[in-house]
Amino acid sequence: MATFSIVAADPRVGMWGVGVQSKFLAVGAVVPWAEAGVGAVATQAWANVSYGPEGLALLRQGLSAEEVVDRLVQADPGRDHRQLGVVDAHGRAAAYTGAACLEWAGHRVGPGYACQGNILAGPAVVDAMARAYEEARDRGLPMEERLIEALRAGQAAGGDRRGQQSAALLVVKPRGGYGGYTDRWLDLRVDDHPRPIEELHRLVRLHRLYFGAPDPSRQVRLEGAVVEEVQRLLQATGYYRGPISGRLDDATRQALRTFQLNENFEERVVGDEVIDGDVLDYLRDLARRRPAGGGPATGSAVGGGAP
Repeated sequence: MATFSIVAADPRVGMWGVGVQSKFLAVGAVVPWAEAGVGAVATQAWANVSYGPEGLALLRQGLSAEEVVDRLVQADPGRDHRQLGVVDAHGRAAAYTGAACLEWAGHRVGPGYACQGNILAGPAVVDAMARAYEEARDRGLPMEERLIEALRAGQAAGGDRRGQQSAALLVVKPRGGYGGYTDRWLDLRVDDHPRPIEELHRLVRLHRLYFGAPDPSRQVRLEGAVVEEVQRLLQATGYYRGPISGRLDDATRQALRTFQLNENFEERVVGDEVIDGDVLDYLRDLARRRPAGGGPATGSAVGGGAP
């Protein structure tokens, strides 16, 4: 599996993640493994997929990233063909590249991250990834954006010398999943695409739109002219058939609620008297893109595709 990947941790904010790109179908089903408060693992090259769950189990026992790498590869008779990156709960990182991995193969380990790759254009790939990750971290970007920046830099430096096919991001944090039931804050995969990293970034932007924490400064009160605008927009998109009155009546409330639930914004509902600013922008864009026949407009307002 010709692949370049990065494992990273930011224990200060309680996030761990893996980003990966490969000339391999559905690389996200094989390489990335992570658990909040435990660590993250990337297993690749002639991948021993058991490194993922076994690595997390060892991390859960309190072993350091370096100890986990040593334990896994020493127990594996096929170690010369494996490549592995690990970060632990404290942000310590370690990596391994087997002697039989196809050239160019190697890794770079830095504070809180490890970059690794095989069948690459050269060492500049992992060097560029490391620099990009550190720069994005220093700029205060969120974990998913740091990982995307690292993947982009690796691709710009030559990437997998066979080309591109798939990419994935896995980012975990305590109670980060939908409804707070799991730790999977972000689990996105592009299984087969000519520009998988760019498509992955589009999905990250969609994820932020649907599941990002509402910004209190972007909340818009539903009163007067705002209600009138919302009624017009809901009418244009097929969600509302009442009068344009500027009054927040039951029919308007119900239409707005139907719109938000139908368009998957339940995590963005902030009350009966206000609307999230990003949701309002989405509604405006949806109204602009309504079909000529007057039927409901559907689909994502980010990047021109459906989520």
